[in-house]
Amino acid sequence: MVAAVIFDLDGVIVDSEPVWEEVRRAYVAAHGGTWQADSQRRLMGMSTGEWSRYLSDELGVDRTAEQVATEVVTEMSRRYAHRVPLIDGAVDAVRRTAGRWPLGLASSSPTRLIRTALDATGLGDTFGATLSTEETRRGKPAPDVYLAVAARLGVEPAHCVAVEDSANGVRSAAAAGMAVVAVPHGAYPLEPEAERLAAVLLSSIGELTPETVTTAHDTSSPVTRTKTNRPRDNGGAGRPA
Repeated sequence: MVAAVIFDLDGVIVDSEPVWEEVRRAYVAAHGGTWQADSQRRLMGMSTGEWSRYLSDELGVDRTAEQVATEVVTEMSRRYAHRVPLIDGAVDAVRRTAGRWPLGLASSSPTRLIRTALDATGLGDTFGATLSTEETRRGKPAPDVYLAVAARLGVEPAHCVAVEDSANGVRSAAAAGMAVVAVPHGAYPLEPEAERLAAVLLSSIGELTPETVTTAHDTSSPVTRTKTNRPRDNGGAGRPA
């Protein structure tokens, strides 16, 4: 029986992954670093402390991790002040789900960006527990943030369904013992191993219904999906895990 549904923010409600990639790519180039072919894949789901150290230590930018975090998040805040790129159908999907179950939010975004995004969506009061991986020991793909949100909601992880878009997000929720509904972005498809962890695979968040949530939870094996569509393609424009 489903007791709660826990959403990711970036890539599920807000189309921010391409924005994060654009901002961090430009930052690395401006500060003497070298962007790697697998950088975006590795960054998705990292906490602020983790990705700032990655840019400083592994990509070679000429800033401390603390400076990286402050400067990149400041630029993201400036972008959000201009426009928060909401995903079509996301607000309605969240409200439909909230009509049946308590909701949580488990995000890799910094807390201040979560607040900005929720203010823009009008969903701030919809979530009974909201947590950034800034406040957990490890970011995704570790299960810490999902376990912490479930604890704050007062429910067992095994009775939760998570809604995720990224490979590291899917791994995180699955490692927490939750059934996962995956909604991958067309520009950032799931790796096959992560895709197999999802109980249900959707092509858009607008397809999320209470029936989908129940099906994900009741699916006997996470590698047996009841519905498979092509990952949605937003043209790569516009959205961490």
